[in-house]
Amino acid sequence: MVTEPNMLSPEFEKDPNPIFEVFREQFPVYLDKTINTYVLSRYEDVEHVFKSKDFTSDNYSWQLEPVHGRTILQMEGREHSVHRGLIQPAFRGSELTEKFFPVITQNASSLIAKFAKNGEVDLVDQFSLRFPINVIVDMLGLDKSNHDRFNSWYHSIMAFLSNLSGDEKVTADGLKTKDELREYMLPIIAERRSNPKDDLLSTLCTAQIDGEMMSDEEIKAFVSLLLVAGGETTDKAMANMFLNLIDNPEQMKAVREDRSLLSNAFAETLRHSPPVQMIMRQSAVEVEFHGVKIPAGSTITLLLAAANRDPRKYDNPEKFDISRKDMAFDRAFTAAANHSGFALGRHFCVGAMLSKAEVEIGANLLLDAMNDISFAAPPKPSGVFTRSPKKLNLRFQPAK
Repeated sequence: MVTEPNMLSPEFEKDPNPIFEVFREQFPVYLDKTINTYVLSRYEDVEHVFKSKDFTSDNYSWQLEPVHGRTILQMEGREHSVHRGLIQPAFRGSELTEKFFPVITQNASSLIAKFAKNGEVDLVDQFSLRFPINVIVDMLGLDKSNHDRFNSWYHSIMAFLSNLSGDEKVTADGLKTKDELREYMLPIIAERRSNPKDDLLSTLCTAQIDGEMMSDEEIKAFVSLLLVAGGETTDKAMANMFLNLIDNPEQMKAVREDRSLLSNAFAETLRHSPPVQMIMRQSAVEVEFHGVKIPAGSTITLLLAAANRDPRKYDNPEKFDISRKDMAFDRAFTAAANHSGFALGRHFCVGAMLSKAEVEIGANLLLDAMNDISFAAPPKPSGVFTRSPKKLNLRFQPAK
């Protein structure tokens, strides 16, 4: 008798990859009754759901809206196009490179300076956990003294979103955070509408398409979403990427010698060890996969991490390889990507280029400061909804 896969089991928490294989090969469509969702795990199926109009993000009305408010992730059609058009210019092109690259560089340099001469660091606690949130706070033009406060809100929201077991305290803390962030942000949004500055929040407050602007509540919800989407991907991807490179010394050497390969290392990390393990969607109509009919209105969980190791899609998918031939590195950070780390299709992550810039700038500065990097203790990735080491204790030779 085949044992059915269980995403809430201790075995999954320890190492989900063997269980992902069971999903892909034996249960490509699986109804998980404990969390009331159909689970898809093969790359072709995940890609289809992301790109087909038979599936919506209506599930976010109960999954995300209680803690964020209504965000662009829930929007479809013209509403989604307009809001994406209002937001996207701030996250690409000269707006990103000229205005925000210096912000990213300053924040990375400031954190690195605190441990660069020590010869040891917990890269998670002392860098990756703080770096993207500090960048977002500064990009928005908010008070730097609130870095720790935003980091606390970020952890509370992430715990809420990852709360598959339904812990009541985690839920209550997440809802409290929503109220606190709203109380903090709305007066600042009103002030930026009246007196715009040269920052991201002012851009969001003044952007227009055909006379349409984002409401105060929509801007607040986007800031909340940005904390999580911008923080979580960069935070955990940075930790996972360094883990992978240290585990593969020849690839670390190649990246040190040719820093343009950092882009490949980040893209391959998103495939091999994605920070976000799964994303949910909802069926708009009755659909069928592998002979199994899924009713309209069903919640569907897409196992990104399983799809990204599908042997039908990739050769030797368990291997971390920054030169693999079946990865389209030239379009890995666009909607034409052939990995699912940033989702696919019309809801491809609007902040992908910001995350890429943060990881590459931060990693470059870390490699400049740290030689001969090794593990001071074995890293232990953990997490179900998102996954990375909670600690990444490293030893290194300080650069002279």
